[in-house]
Amino acid sequence: MHNDFLDDDKLHEECGVFGIFDVNDAAAHIALGLHALQHRGQEAAGIATTNSEEFYVHRRHGLVGEIFGKQKVIDRLEGRNGIGHTRYSTTGGNSSTNIQPIFADFNFGGFALAHNGNLTNAGTLRESLIKRGSIFSTTMDTEVMMHLTSLSQEECIVNRLIEALKQVHGAYAVLGLTKEKMIGIRDPQGVRPLVLGKLDESYVLASESCAFDIIGAEFIRDIEPGEVVVITADGIESIKPFENTANRFCIFEYIYFARPDSFVNGQNVYQVRKRIGQELAKEHPANADVIVPIPDSGVPAAIGYSETSGIPFELGIIRNHYIGRTFIEPGDQIRHLGVKLKHNANRSMIEGKSVVLIDDSIVRGTTSRKIVDMIRGAGAKEIHMRIASPPVTHPYFYGIDMPTASELIASNMSVDEIAKQIGVDSLGYLSLDGLYRGCGEENGRNNKNPQYSDTCFTGDYHIPLIDQEGGSNGNSTTKLRETG
Repeated sequence: MHNDFLDDDKLHEECGVFGIFDVNDAAAHIALGLHALQHRGQEAAGIATTNSEEFYVHRRHGLVGEIFGKQKVIDRLEGRNGIGHTRYSTTGGNSSTNIQPIFADFNFGGFALAHNGNLTNAGTLRESLIKRGSIFSTTMDTEVMMHLTSLSQEECIVNRLIEALKQVHGAYAVLGLTKEKMIGIRDPQGVRPLVLGKLDESYVLASESCAFDIIGAEFIRDIEPGEVVVITADGIESIKPFENTANRFCIFEYIYFARPDSFVNGQNVYQVRKRIGQELAKEHPANADVIVPIPDSGVPAAIGYSETSGIPFELGIIRNHYIGRTFIEPGDQIRHLGVKLKHNANRSMIEGKSVVLIDDSIVRGTTSRKIVDMIRGAGAKEIHMRIASPPVTHPYFYGIDMPTASELIASNMSVDEIAKQIGVDSLGYLSLDGLYRGCGEENGRNNKNPQYSDTCFTGDYHIPLIDQEGGSNGNSTTKLRETG
């Protein structure tokens, strides 16, 4: 039983991908890379490898260490080339058939595919493909890509995959693997991250650069929006087959998703989060005794807030990193205790003090209320909450598992109402311009040409929501929600 009930008030990145070409023990390297990307998906993981003659695939539910922790499993994944995937599913079930990478035999040979993101026309394409005779075995939009690739009349697998992706709308980072090559593709707007590294003479692709550090690989650069990289024994080739469009990197990668030690979209995530905290302190100062982050993602912003405000930073909440999977069925009483299983107040840093709580976001507000109650119970005199992002008011369909608008507290309440609901003495959200300044845009958001994908704060659906029943009002659900 996965302890999702402990995290039901956080947004979830849906997947992480990792691939390596031409290295001894490719599977072992991929397992390590996926371990570094575990934060991007804790429900399932898989690896596909090839020795240039055969393909080997192992996919299971569970954490990376549980699935690939035994040497005999790694030994069965032969070959010097491979790709891997770690997954957090959206609504629609967690069937084992939906674990990636997916694999198929084409007329040119085997092909494995792994995908992070979400296609906003996957349901429409799926219906069309079924009418043409395609038979689906999963509910993933990744399989839509595979069927489109199969039906292409192009001779080269690279061109087949490009033709397939020209038919889709959405955000994606895709890894493909044949017996002779590894392919990496990033969506034309660059919403989802994909980075390139090198281990000696071997090339590596991953969702984040932290996956390179664990295997000793060198970070080279971000894959550019709309770029296709093809890696073979002859080296690496870059192709730009898509029409130029404005870059819209997902701003929530900086706020919450990416690991703080990663470099994504040209910036170190930890430094960005500190700057965001500095902007938050300027916009929403507080007369308080101590700055307390809600671990772990609130820590860098809290450090930045402390540096700018001069208020001491303390670890007033201690997180238990070892709860793993719940040892009992999470009934009502255990759900009630869920926050205490994961967080505990450090009373000596809180009692009798005016506390500024720093968090990255508020989604439903349920966990915020429980943490505030916990801090009150530890003797806090006042609680002022500061949020290192604007209010989350709109669902996001470009690779984040997101509640409906009716479940988003900021979509239904004012800031003052939210403050009362979660029980704080004051509440301050970072402005959209302040967030952009923290991300390196000195003049804030360019409203005519926004620099980031910030839909959950603005309702700016910059990729058409073709599968949405009722358009882009954010209240409907997609026809196909099981994503990569």
